[in-house]
Amino acid sequence: MKKNKHIILGVTASIALYKACDLIRRLKEKSFIVSVVMTQEAEELIKPIVFQGLSGNKVYRGLFDEPDAWEIEHISLAEQADVVAIVPATANCIGKISSGICDDLLTCVVAATKAPVLLCPAMNEGMYRNAIVQANIKKLQALGYVFVGPKRGRLACGKIGTGCLAEIDDIVIQIERMAT
Repeated sequence: MKKNKHIILGVTASIALYKACDLIRRLKEKSFIVSVVMTQEAEELIKPIVFQGLSGNKVYRGLFDEPDAWEIEHISLAEQADVVAIVPATANCIGKISSGICDDLLTCVVAATKAPVLLCPAMNEGMYRNAIVQANIKKLQALGYVFVGPKRGRLACGKIGTGCLAEIDDIVIQIERMAT
């Protein structure tokens, strides 16, 4: 019997994080196990219990939270992952990963995993087009990290531009490819 693939879903503080709810639902329909790791900033926009209810699993939050069982959570999550997907991925998160900064649970999981990593940027077009952000994306792509999006559309600021989270269908297709 084929084992269900385990997706570690990183959620960062982009306004597009509400779309991660649909992503979880879609992944669960395809029999993926989904464990959510939220950044502290993401918790300012949505409560962890939403992701817990949708995924049916504990939501991982802080680097120094008390574990349910004795384990080093970032290592345990990194080892369980068939794919680590960060949806949405902010400029901050992309920059930290590109620089090897591990100052929260999500960036520690990414640094420790041997699984493929998918980043789905969502941010204002000015941020996305910033030369430093673009250099960070190119660096991560050269290291084997996979990116989907962003797409052009109406941004949170009300303007039309590139920075909207990719379509959930496209993200699901890429996760399925990476999980094989």
